[in-house]
Amino acid sequence: MKIHPSAIVHPEARIAADVEIGPGVVIESPAVIGAGCVLLAHAVLTGEVTLGKNNRIGYGAILGAPAQDLSSGPDTRSQLILGDGNTVREYCTLHRGAKEGSVTRVGDGNLLMAGAHVGHNATVGNGVIIANNVLLGGHVVVGDGVFLGGASVFHQHIHVGRRAISQGNSAFSKDLPPYMVGTGVNQVAGLNILGMRRAGLTPAQRSEVKEAFKLVYKSGLNLRQALERAAGREWGENARAFLDFVAASGKRGISALGARKRTQTGPEEAEA
Repeated sequence: MKIHPSAIVHPEARIAADVEIGPGVVIESPAVIGAGCVLLAHAVLTGEVTLGKNNRIGYGAILGAPAQDLSSGPDTRSQLILGDGNTVREYCTLHRGAKEGSVTRVGDGNLLMAGAHVGHNATVGNGVIIANNVLLGGHVVVGDGVFLGGASVFHQHIHVGRRAISQGNSAFSKDLPPYMVGTGVNQVAGLNILGMRRAGLTPAQRSEVKEAFKLVYKSGLNLRQALERAAGREWGENARAFLDFVAASGKRGISALGARKRTQTGPEEAEA
């Protein structure tokens, strides 16, 4: 174990033998740090934080601070749990759950760029890229393979479906369905075609998702009518995931179809 002399490590913290801990790092009890993790200078782990294997925590990142929720306090026993292979860059903040016994959870293989914030009780899936200064409010759920563009913001309790992408400087208080390109304020520009290709969806699978998308967004039917019509046929797993997400969307509803725009990664991303 490589621990810089200036680091402050609680003797009851459980740390794997090959962990590297940089200058000025603070690790409180009862932190658990798995094998292969690296904590760079001035990172802070406070409260009940669990890191899986091979996580890299950047300079000044703060993991496990109390929830920014007036119903919660510094003595609330809650958790922050990270899986394996995550990169958390400089000055990110990841807060633990707001209620006693609750959890904020980040999966495996995610990249959180500098300054990103993951609020209390949020759930981030696997293979997610969260760009600089993205803000996730409390209880936000982010599906697998999502890309969130820089400085985009997400209101508490909303869901972002798998393989969705948000453009930079966008804002959402409504759910963003799977495979969509989110833009502006509570709008979608179309389907994340490139993202579906990268995920290995076949042309037939992409075509079926597009059918489901057009039924929900471009058929002229209201949402209830569109879902009733969708129930009259069989759908593959990917299109079904899109429709199930739309059907399960809470009282906030789903983001609306806006004008088609270029995305950060090129015009081929969005296809309406």
